[in-house]
Amino acid sequence: MSAGHAHPLHRPGTSPVHRLAPQVKIVAAGFGVLCVVATPRERFWAFGLYLAVLGCVWTIARIPPGWLARRVVIEAPFVLLALVFPFVAGGPTTTVLGVALSEHGLLSGWNILAKGTLGVLVSLTLSATTAPGELIVGLQRLRVPTMVVTIATLMLRYLDVIAAEARRMRIARICRGHDPRFLWQVGATARGIGTLFIRSYERGERVHLAMVSRGWAGAMPDQGHSAGRSAWLTGLAPTALAVVVLGVSL
Repeated sequence: MSAGHAHPLHRPGTSPVHRLAPQVKIVAAGFGVLCVVATPRERFWAFGLYLAVLGCVWTIARIPPGWLARRVVIEAPFVLLALVFPFVAGGPTTTVLGVALSEHGLLSGWNILAKGTLGVLVSLTLSATTAPGELIVGLQRLRVPTMVVTIATLMLRYLDVIAAEARRMRIARICRGHDPRFLWQVGATARGIGTLFIRSYERGERVHLAMVSRGWAGAMPDQGHSAGRSAWLTGLAPTALAVVVLGVSL
């Protein structure tokens, strides 16, 4: 379903976590994130326990910390926002290293940093142990609306095709003297984006016509298999621990 394309966020492996049914991992990740979000920000110890649970999953899945560290930088804008809060928020202040910081801002920044980082790490863990095509199958097994599954499948299949088309257009412009570093050439870049949109639309029409000609009935064929009770119990064990931590912290 993913047309054999490798994804930078997927780390192939044969660990027990990799072998779990994708629908189990999707449910576990979703409820795990909900537990993190629902935890009061003042319960600092709870976030440490969540990280410890994730660490156990990484150990079982054999995901190196360095691999995660290189990809967690995607949340850098939120980290900057969290660092700004203590300086701009109002309310009572406290002194840290001779600098007056807002207590409310410190808690707000911590809330964004802790919950955002854990949410990103959960998502990275899911994507590292589940191939993009398997995620689509998992959504299908969870009875996600057919139209959503179809759109996600086609987007996954043709995203690389559109990206390759954009690279070819960029190389063609550069061969003709285009230099994207110059501000006055932004018009050519904008026209290239418009051309890419038109080509993508035309390709989509041709693909749809081909699908209808081959008997497309408006839904992707059912794939994958139902997860057994043991798979659900095993896959939801970390989430159960997160629920216990949440219950104690409330």
